[in-house]
Amino acid sequence: QVQLAESGGGLVQAGGSLRLSCAATVRTFSSYAMGWFRQAPGKEREFVAAIRWSTSSTFYADSVKGRFTISRENAKSTVHLQMNSLRPEDTAIYYCVATDSTVSSRPSGYPYWGQGTQVTVSS
Repeated sequence: QVQLAESGGGLVQAGGSLRLSCAATVRTFSSYAMGWFRQAPGKEREFVAAIRWSTSSTFYADSVKGRFTISRENAKSTVHLQMNSLRPEDTAIYYCVATDSTVSSRPSGYPYWGQGTQVTVSS
């Protein structure tokens, strides 16, 4: 079983930065692809970023490309999301996700989800 716990959310002004972290409780973290989704009020869950377990190749939604960076520390079973140049439209609950299959931009591609952490960007 895989358990995911996010941290690092909060309130920040537009243009600011936040770093989200996700600690995974899993036997072989390095075998899982990891990612982040977000959900704003009244909207569907949206893919943000993902990172492969094998090559650490990264993937981003167009809306965050160039501003967000996903990274992983296999030795600590942790994945991070560095968010820079934040905008009010980035306000959402951010979820950490994991799969032992291939990277996907669809929520259905990830069987494991964290509880989420709130990110609020004020204008």
